[in-house]
Amino acid sequence: MMSEKEINMITIGVTGGVGAGKSEILRHLKEHYNSRILMSDNAAKDLERPGGPLYEPLVALLESEEGRKGMAEPLLLPDKEINKAEMARRIFADAAILSKINQLVHPAVNQYILDEIERERKEGKREFFVLESALLLENGYDKILDSMWYIYCDERVRAQRLQASRGYSEEKIRSIMNKQVSEAQFREVCDVVIDNSGELGGPDGALAQVDAAIERIRRQFSCAQ
Repeated sequence: MMSEKEINMITIGVTGGVGAGKSEILRHLKEHYNSRILMSDNAAKDLERPGGPLYEPLVALLESEEGRKGMAEPLLLPDKEINKAEMARRIFADAAILSKINQLVHPAVNQYILDEIERERKEGKREFFVLESALLLENGYDKILDSMWYIYCDERVRAQRLQASRGYSEEKIRSIMNKQVSEAQFREVCDVVIDNSGELGGPDGALAQVDAAIERIRRQFSCAQ
């Protein structure tokens, strides 16, 4: 049996369309495997808090004359946190501001993720590092992660879940889905596909597929060492 310091950490990317049920898959990996789970959206939020590396650049940009075009409320809350609703209004009021925000946020988040992978690898305590992001393909993470997972779910089921859990209208759901990477693109890049269209549990459920995928990856990397 390997000691903690002998663990060769395996990196996994988890992606998929909105409403595919990625959260339940991540919860299973966290609870049943020695995994560090990092969600890119949460990483961005941490970097945008007061004291974070993105806070001052974002505030400066959004409080500029250009950034204030979509202003409806103060940008900062009483505790100096950024008002996310107001931030969104200003960003989407001007395509140029959206582009500049992306140029700030995406590189910072990507660097944070790379730093966290390296830190966990050096500590040598985790068997798996699991990164969840809707933009794994666009950001080229398939080139640096050991395994890419696509959480597939039938569009009809996804729409039902989004209506039930978030109250989204059919129009909003269709608009979101049309902007995301196609199923064919996900399948082309990802080496593991988890079908989460049905039940989570059971011998053919999504969680059983996760367990089987983990065992395959363990065998694959054990043979490669």
